[in-house]
Amino acid sequence: MSALRVAAVQHDILWEDGPANLARLQPMVAKAAGDGARLVLLSEMFPTGFSMATERVAEPPDGPSVEFLRQQAGDFDIWVGGSISVAPDSGGKPVNQFVLAGPGGEVHRYAKIHPFSYGGETDFYDAGRETLTVDMDGVRTTPFVCYDLRFADLFWDAAAATDLYVVVANWPASRRHHWRTLLMARAIENQAWVVGVNRVGNGGGLGYAGDTQVIDPMGTIAAEADREAQGEEIVVADIDTETVVRTRTRFPFLEDR
Repeated sequence: MSALRVAAVQHDILWEDGPANLARLQPMVAKAAGDGARLVLLSEMFPTGFSMATERVAEPPDGPSVEFLRQQAGDFDIWVGGSISVAPDSGGKPVNQFVLAGPGGEVHRYAKIHPFSYGGETDFYDAGRETLTVDMDGVRTTPFVCYDLRFADLFWDAAAATDLYVVVANWPASRRHHWRTLLMARAIENQAWVVGVNRVGNGGGLGYAGDTQVIDPMGTIAAEADREAQGEEIVVADIDTETVVRTRTRFPFLEDR
């Protein structure tokens, strides 16, 4: 069986200020790596906040934020991921893309399949079409981005090949109960680990409460950020495939789908 120490970085974001955000996040990534994390997760659109001003915030596919992830992964021999506004090489709208950089220089990409139409994201960002699963130290990991969390079918379709789901978000405090409940539901119904990484602070006229969590395949919270403080915090937990196998063997519910 395999294990993976995950650090979910619950952080604030300076609105549309990429260089400043990367400078602020670097010590947090270093701290997480120093705590033994093999996978360090940042929030949705970590360089800019959830901005629809794509003419200002969208970066080329190998822009400064992707390079930042690559640099941190290489420097600390870890995996580092978060989502970025990424412009296409030619034609079309940008995508809200989860980028995962690995210790060997590899880069994996997942474009958010469900842009947040309620917030106007569909007007400025194209939808992705395919899910992504990456094997990290033997832990099969499938990332999603924020609003994707409301679409259980995405998680169901990937369940058989997934030990760990990652959801990075800018989920507003006004619906924090939905965030917490849906994360737990995705863990229970798919019998897999779920890590939800949400930002804190204020941006674009919205407030964010964090509520970063790690949930095990039985739906039990294994680690979580301080609900009252709602501040910057690194949530660390050890993910293992043995718990997934044991849960699915004892309760073979996935076989009835």
